[in-house]
Amino acid sequence: MKTNKVLVTGAGGFIGTLMVEMLLKNKCSVVALDRYFFGVDKLKAFENHTNLKIVKEDTRYVSESIFKDIDIVIDLAGLSNDASCEIDPSLTHNINNLGAIRMIKAAKKAGVRRYIYSSSASVYGFNEALGLNETGDQNPQTIYAKSKVAVEETLLQERTKNFEVVMLRNATVYGVAPRMRMDLCINIMTARAWSEGIIKIENGGMQWRPFVHVRDVVKAFELVMKADGKLVDGEAFNVGSNEQNYTISDIANLVAKELPRTAIHNTGDDMDYRSYNLNFDKIERVLGYKPSMSVSDGIKEVIKALEKKVITYDDPKGYTLQWYINLMEWEKRVKELSYDGKMF
Repeated sequence: MKTNKVLVTGAGGFIGTLMVEMLLKNKCSVVALDRYFFGVDKLKAFENHTNLKIVKEDTRYVSESIFKDIDIVIDLAGLSNDASCEIDPSLTHNINNLGAIRMIKAAKKAGVRRYIYSSSASVYGFNEALGLNETGDQNPQTIYAKSKVAVEETLLQERTKNFEVVMLRNATVYGVAPRMRMDLCINIMTARAWSEGIIKIENGGMQWRPFVHVRDVVKAFELVMKADGKLVDGEAFNVGSNEQNYTISDIANLVAKELPRTAIHNTGDDMDYRSYNLNFDKIERVLGYKPSMSVSDGIKEVIKALEKKVITYDDPKGYTLQWYINLMEWEKRVKELSYDGKMF
């Protein structure tokens, strides 16, 4: 499939920064749209690239002219985890639902050929069945997961022969990226074990999760971008591998294997009602997709990055929820202290 110009929303995020890198390597012309709450410097390595246009904008308000001559949209935008979405449910609805749906309809109107949406394995919510495939029952437990289901439904409604739609349900992501997230399961367990010698799990950690490395998520998007429309149009794909379905307790033990002095503590907190074990045969069968990184590889990668100070355990921007809370508090203080729209 010919790929000329690609719009990436959420380009400054954990997945987005590596997505931009991949697209530029594929000689695509890239429009990188984001609010850049975590810093536009995350794309510093490419800021002078002739094929990259960095746009600081919001999916809720950006002009529909952003879609001019765009061939493919890779939509990664939105509040990106359960905790952040719970801060203000109405805000989450405006961004993750209304903003996403606005972009879909505008892209279709502008003549975009293919729209690839970054969904989540969390749409399966709580499910006792093992090896759920893409036709399995969805049982979203959180505002975040419910927003993903709603956008998927809209995509299928808007689909036409000239507007191809694809939904990638990413497993729980791990690994190192320019916009680092320390608040993801494997990353935070590894960082805490490395820094404090402790891992905390809830009620024995029997919850199931599928996992996938961030670069392998990008690889899945690349395959979908290049695939024949007959293979991917209107399809949802679980992104990950059968070998990387683990319980939270399993992950804790894998981290402790790499950091032997780690103590694992069961906190006894309220049960996490998210548990899902997925099947990934479809993406391998249809696209030949196979992840290149294992969970153990990812743990070692995070440890190495911590040792070399490429990432830091206490980087405030690495914790999405707390960073958003900080931004909201700063906004409140500026409004309270400013005079005639200025601080001084």
